[in-house]
Amino acid sequence: MTPDLALTLSAVLAIGIGAQWLAWYLKQPSILFLLLIGIIIGPVLGWFNPDQAMGDLLFPFISLGVAVILFEGSLTLEFHEVKSHGRVVQMLVSVGVLITIAIAGAAAYFLFDMHPLIALLFGALVCVTGPTVIIPILRNLRANRNISNVLRWEGIIIDPIGAIAVVLVYEYIISGGSGENALLLFGKILLVGAVLGLAGAALLATLLKKHWVPEYLRNIFTLAFVLLVFSVSNHIEHESGLLTVTILGVALANWPKFPKDDILDFKESLSILLISVLFIVLAARLDLASVEQIGYTSLILLAIIMFVARPLGVWVSSIGSKLKTNEKLMISWIGPRGIVAAAISSLFAIRLEEFGLAGTEFLVPLVFIIIIGTVLTQSLTAAFVGNLLGVREPSNNGVLIIGSNPVALTVAKALKDHNVDVLMAHNNYSNIAKARMEGIRVYFGNPISEHADRNLDLIGFGHVFAMSMDQELNSLSELNFRHTFGKQNIYRLRSAKDKNKNNRQEKDEYYQSPWLFGESVTYGQLASMIAKNAKIKVTNITESYNFEQYQNDNPNYVALFMIDKNETMKVFSSETEGKNIKEGTKIISMIMDSEDPKGERPTPSGEQKEQFQKLAQKEKGMS
Repeated sequence: MTPDLALTLSAVLAIGIGAQWLAWYLKQPSILFLLLIGIIIGPVLGWFNPDQAMGDLLFPFISLGVAVILFEGSLTLEFHEVKSHGRVVQMLVSVGVLITIAIAGAAAYFLFDMHPLIALLFGALVCVTGPTVIIPILRNLRANRNISNVLRWEGIIIDPIGAIAVVLVYEYIISGGSGENALLLFGKILLVGAVLGLAGAALLATLLKKHWVPEYLRNIFTLAFVLLVFSVSNHIEHESGLLTVTILGVALANWPKFPKDDILDFKESLSILLISVLFIVLAARLDLASVEQIGYTSLILLAIIMFVARPLGVWVSSIGSKLKTNEKLMISWIGPRGIVAAAISSLFAIRLEEFGLAGTEFLVPLVFIIIIGTVLTQSLTAAFVGNLLGVREPSNNGVLIIGSNPVALTVAKALKDHNVDVLMAHNNYSNIAKARMEGIRVYFGNPISEHADRNLDLIGFGHVFAMSMDQELNSLSELNFRHTFGKQNIYRLRSAKDKNKNNRQEKDEYYQSPWLFGESVTYGQLASMIAKNAKIKVTNITESYNFEQYQNDNPNYVALFMIDKNETMKVFSSETEGKNIKEGTKIISMIMDSEDPKGERPTPSGEQKEQFQKLAQKEKGMS
């Protein structure tokens, strides 16, 4: 019976999106589920044979899919970012990459008797980590800021750098690898890739910046342009297309005022679609006979990469840095391989078969074993190793504040003063600018946009305070971050409008977060208190001074949050106010100036008072 191609591809797409959902639900890297599912429905159960189902369409589909993935990855490589994230990150994405390529390549050469060029290509393939595999592990690890920053930015920057290294090695191989003619062909490939990539970038940047392409056509126009440049490059010089689209992406990433964020929003959705199908197709083509042939030797190679190449790269890259030994060990343990390795290895293996170089048949199974081995081992053991090394934070203590009004800024400053990580996210430029001047981390833009999904660094953050005066934004933010933070860690500051809802209306709500700072506390109340010189006061709860005494001494106060003996921040809310406050806890409250004449905060300026009073009146007018 002839397979129904439409039904087969639809089923593969549905399974791929299901794997993406499972990865999101379990907070694990999606590539792990995609590869495992592909192997199960392909060579294990025999339900899906890509070569038979797709026929002559298979190779063009893989080629174009890899081209889009490489373009998207290279579009994130901004040269100024490489310099702005510290010497350790710079060394990891340069010297560390070279160390990994050298050790992994040498190990593959000796263990599997590979041709030296194939071994070098394997080393280049497994030097790449990537943000899609690193970030889920970091969120579960809860490592300290030093470790999280290094690993996150290494994953983001090394993705396109590794892709460039892999493509260059591959282009060298297909040029013949040695001899005058081979070097001439390699030079031609580099020349075609550079000229077409840079010329294509100049043309596309001009068309988009001068608005010669309408807004609604920008994304699809860019996709068509990239695929056309890829195909034209291959037509002019065989196998030069991948290098061309990589240079095209890097050039556009660094082109002044190029609107790459809009392009990335679309490319991200398209990449999820491509990756969901592509990786299942690639995994389903895996030859189990090759896996059996490499046997336990592949585990030795995996161990060398994990326990020799990665630690050596980290140790050399961190010479002269302030990283402690336990932090270096933790960074050495986290180095999962990702999307670029899986996608490119399969495509290159197909194209290199005609060259007959020793070890080509081992390329795909070895890369898949390295990916699955590193991702599975490190995602399952990261928390245990972090505890063992003492580098985990006691909890995700940081607070994401939705909103940038003066009340939100006052709360953010109080949190920052007590060493709690704070990130304010809002689209009010003037208010966000004020927060930045106070030394608070900010995100300017819509916190529930695709741009925010890609750019908000939420590692180490465990709470959301929805404090915007835009109630719709608060509601959408609660729903958007519910899975990431958990229902119990999202709080909403009550407005006068919320306060006027009756109990039945509240029960009818699909989702209702705990009220921030308590059942009766509203934005208008806090704005009014600040306008009347309210201060932020810190009080220690001791054996001789309990919380009840504190309440009696301060009848007109609003308890904001508390810091326990372990330096963990806990929020006062409608569900927790006044409960389980133990000896040794610090209570941080807002108290009227008349009750606390020795308050720690300066009196607001006349302009600030006026602003607070206007906001308080606006809040009262909503009732």
